[in-house]
Amino acid sequence: MMMMMMMMMMMMMMMMVMMMMMMMVMMMMMMMMMMMMMMMMMMMMMMMMMMMMMMMMMMMMMMMMMMVMMMISVVILVEDTHTH
Repeated sequence: MMMMMMMMMMMMMMMMVMMMMMMMVMMMMMMMMMMMMMMMMMMMMMMMMMMMMMMMMMMMMMMMMMMVMMMISVVILVEDTHTH
């Protein structure tokens, strides 16, 4: 009887250890998944920020070009009126 009890206790302990190991592995996997998701989100945010910055730069360039064209046209107009 005592041997049976000891065997049962050993089996229970082994089961507990196995369960703990499984839990640890699951937790590690979950943490890895969370880290991967966070990294992906950060990458996406960085990409979005880069795209926004590029768009802003393009808009600024377009505005500068428009201003330059307007200045040139004004200068040409003024010169034209002066010559006449």
